[in-house]
Amino acid sequence: MNYQQVVVGPLETNCYIYYCRETLECAVIDPGAEAEKIFPIITSFQLKPVIILNTHGHVDHIGANLEVKERYKIPIAMHSADLPLLEENIQLEFGLMLGASPSPKPEKLLTDGEEIYIGHQILKVIFTPGHTPGSVCFYSGKLLFAGDTLFCGGVGRTDLPGGSWKELTNSLKLRIMTLPDETIVLPGHGPKTTIGEEKVSNPFLE
Repeated sequence: MNYQQVVVGPLETNCYIYYCRETLECAVIDPGAEAEKIFPIITSFQLKPVIILNTHGHVDHIGANLEVKERYKIPIAMHSADLPLLEENIQLEFGLMLGASPSPKPEKLLTDGEEIYIGHQILKVIFTPGHTPGSVCFYSGKLLFAGDTLFCGGVGRTDLPGGSWKELTNSLKLRIMTLPDETIVLPGHGPKTTIGEEKVSNPFLE
């Protein structure tokens, strides 16, 4: 598979580096903290970062945006509905506790159905509000970078500001569980799974 995973920060966020084998261009997905753990992977594979992709705006997924952006001079991309999260005081205070840096505002605003080219590879943006108003997933046809929308055996929490159980269940039912069963789900926390496995075993999807 053309991605590398690194677990970062005290909340053990999965940061993914998705790359094109031919051009070595890559996207850094959810650099939540500890940029010093992310940089060596990029260097060891001789990758060329072209964009930072955030599945949503919670601090444990954006806490190293600044460091990655400054090092590689690349844009940040996020859905516009999560922009208010970047300036919430509670997020900024929580970020200090986690050792996270405040994220710059994104240069690129993601839209549903948009295709993002990483070298010769394509990631499709799937708008999946619920965990946050602007949550998105990135789909390659084989892989789903799910952020905090879907986990192995669980789903994203909706009791934080902007969360909506109704929107989350709609996103899961109409946007995510319609993907092929063999799709590998790479969540924002915890182990990977597949769409097929979650249909059978995830109690939140019954």
